[in-house]
Amino acid sequence: MGSLKPNEDLNLHLGSSSSASSSNQIPLIVPKKEPKLEPLDEPLDEAPVYHFQTPLPFYLSPSNNLNSSSSFTITPSQNTPIPPTTPPPSATQQTIPSSANDSSTVYSEFRRISELFNTAFARGGGGGVSGDSAEFEEQDNSRAIVPVDSENENQLSNSVAAPRKYTQRSSELVRVTDLTADDVQYFRGLVRKTRMVYDSIRVLSLIEDEKIRVDLGHYRKSRGDLKAAQLMRERGLWLNRDKRIVGPIPGVEIGDVFFFRMELCVIGLHGQPQAGIDYLSAYQSSNGEPIATSVIVSGGYEDDEDTGEEIIYTGHGGQDKNNRQCMNQKLECGNLGLERSMHYGIEVRVIRGFKYEGSVSGKIYVYDGLYRVVNCWFDVGKSGFGVFKFKLVRIENQPAMGSSILKFAQSLRIRPLEVRPKGYVSLDLSMKKEHVSVFLFNDVDKNNEPVFFEYLLSTVFPPYVYNHGQNGTGCECVGGCVDGCFCAMKNGGDFAYEQNGILVKGKPVIFECGPHCRCPATCRNRVSQKGVRNRLEVFRSRETGWGVRSLDLIQAGAFICEFTGVVLTREQAQIFTMNGDSLVYPSRFPERWAEWGDLSDIYSDYQRPAFPSIPPLDFAMDVSRLRNVACYISHSSSPNALVQPVLYDHNNLSFPHLMLFAMENIPPLREISLDYGVADEWTGKLPICN
Repeated sequence: MGSLKPNEDLNLHLGSSSSASSSNQIPLIVPKKEPKLEPLDEPLDEAPVYHFQTPLPFYLSPSNNLNSSSSFTITPSQNTPIPPTTPPPSATQQTIPSSANDSSTVYSEFRRISELFNTAFARGGGGGVSGDSAEFEEQDNSRAIVPVDSENENQLSNSVAAPRKYTQRSSELVRVTDLTADDVQYFRGLVRKTRMVYDSIRVLSLIEDEKIRVDLGHYRKSRGDLKAAQLMRERGLWLNRDKRIVGPIPGVEIGDVFFFRMELCVIGLHGQPQAGIDYLSAYQSSNGEPIATSVIVSGGYEDDEDTGEEIIYTGHGGQDKNNRQCMNQKLECGNLGLERSMHYGIEVRVIRGFKYEGSVSGKIYVYDGLYRVVNCWFDVGKSGFGVFKFKLVRIENQPAMGSSILKFAQSLRIRPLEVRPKGYVSLDLSMKKEHVSVFLFNDVDKNNEPVFFEYLLSTVFPPYVYNHGQNGTGCECVGGCVDGCFCAMKNGGDFAYEQNGILVKGKPVIFECGPHCRCPATCRNRVSQKGVRNRLEVFRSRETGWGVRSLDLIQAGAFICEFTGVVLTREQAQIFTMNGDSLVYPSRFPERWAEWGDLSDIYSDYQRPAFPSIPPLDFAMDVSRLRNVACYISHSSSPNALVQPVLYDHNNLSFPHLMLFAMENIPPLREISLDYGVADEWTGKLPICN
C-alpha cells in the first residue's frame, strides 16, 4: 500500500493566545455542566457506551493498519518523525464511600473529590493526566456518579464493562493526507466490513428479542445498536482509536448514511454517543485547550440556523431536562473547543441528523463534509438567556452534501419531470411489470439502447427444472411462518430474514416459501419473490457507460432486485457463444454472500454457513433480448451489493434465482455496483468502475 502522510500532532502547535484571555472578560452566569443532547435522540435506556482506546482488530495485518510504522509514515511538516502514540497506563479506580440514604453527603463528597482532581491535574496542562481525570472530562455524565452497593454490583447490565478495563481515546491530533487509490480502497473496505459486523450483531439482537417475545409475551425491548457497539468495543473492532483524526475519516465518504449514533462512534466519525460536539478535552490537550473535531446538526434547537453551506450553531449548556434553555451558557468544554478550532483554523466534520420516513430508527445521520468555524459570539437567545453562537462555513470543492441529495431525490420521486425536465427517456422501463417504476435517464448522449430490450420480470428456467423434486410439499403456517416450521427447517432451522425483510446471514442458498406453502403473501419468508420495491433508475454515465441508482435510501441487507435472464444449459451456451452471443455465467459471481453476517471477528468458533449446500452452478443466462434493470449494474471490485442464490418456485438446487442484496446503506442517487468476478467478454462490455 502507499504511504499515509498525516500531519504532525496538532497539539504541539497549540500555543497560548490572547484571544483566550479576552474571552474570559465576558460576564457569564455559570450554568450546570452538561452535554448538548440532540433533540431527536432519546436518552439511552441502557448505560451509555463510553469511548476508550482499544487494541487493533486482530483481523488486520500489521502491514496494513494505521499504527504500523512499517507501512504508514507519519511525517511532520518539519520532517521530524513523531513516535507512535503509546497507550496510557490503565486508570486507577478510586472507591467513593457510599452513603445509603443521605444524598447531600454523596454530592458533597463528590464536589470535594472533584476539587482535588482539578487542583492536582488542571495546572499540568495535560502533560501528566491520569486516566481518571481524563475520563471525568470525556464522560459528559460523570457528575452523576452514584455509589453502588457491592452486593448489587453483579446486577449491572452486561452490555457495559467497567471503564477501568479500557484506556482512553488517543490525544494525538493528526490529519490524514496523500492517500493512494489502493489506500482509499483498503480503508473503504475496512469501514464497510466494520459496518457489516455492526449491522449483523444488531439484527441478530432483534432476532433474539423476537424469540423472547414469543416465549415470554410482553418484555422490555433492548437496544440492539448499543449491544452491537459494546460487543465490538470488547473485541477491539472500533476504528480510529489510536489517533484523533482532524478532517476526513479514511474510508468514510461524503453522503454516507447512518441509522444510529453509536455507529458513528464505532467508525470514529463522531466520538460522543449523545453530545452534539466531539472535542479533545482540555485535560488531554498538550496546552490545556480543548479542540473540537466534529459536530452533529439536527436543526431542532431554537437558536440554530442551517442554510446548508452556512450554519449558525448554538453551543451547549444551560438547558433543563426538557431541552429548554434555562441558564446562560459558559465558554467551556465543547463550546471552548469550537472557539479554539476557529482560532487555530482547524476544520470540523459536520453530520446532519433528521427524521426520515422508512428509517429503521426513525431518523438518519448524513455526513456532509468539512466546515470551518469562522465566527463566534455571545448573544441573547430566543428564551432570553445568553448562548454562544458559532458560524460554520462549508469548505469549497467538496462533493455535494448528502443531506441535499436526499432532499433532491425526494423531489424526484414526486415530480421527476418538473425537477429534471430534460434527460428522461422513459418513466417506466419495465412497462408496469414491476410494482414500482424503473426510470431511464440520459443527459449525456442520444444512446437509448435499453428501451429496445424486452423487460424480463423473472428468470426463465427450462421446463424440466420445475419437474425436478417437485412433490407439492410446503409449510402449514396459515398465519405466517414461525420458528420450527417446515420452511425454517429447510433453511437449517433459522429464517434468513428478520421481520422487516432484512437479510440476517448469507447462505449458499435460501429457501423462501413457495406456491405449495399455506402462509400468506406477507410471510416473513417471502422477500425477494415480491420483486423490486425501491424506485430504481437506469442512467447514462460518462464513467461507467450505463449504471443503476436508486431514488430511495436502501438499507444494508435489503433486497434490491433479481438478476434475470433466459437460462441455458452448458451445451446450449456453447452453441450461443459460437455465434458470438454474450452470456452471463452465475458461477463467476464471487461468494460475497458469505461476508454478510460473518462474525468470525466476534466469535472465534464462528463457521461459515455450509447448509443448505448446492452444487456448482453449471448454467448460463442469455440477456441478449430479454433482461431487467440488473443487467445495467456496473462492476466494482469493492461493490455495495451481493448476489444471494434463492429458491422459491421450484426445488432444483442446480438452478437458483440470483437475488441482489445491499451490502451497505446505499444513499439515493449513489450508483449500485456488483462484483462480476472474472472479467470475461460479456462483462467487458460494461465499463469497469473501481
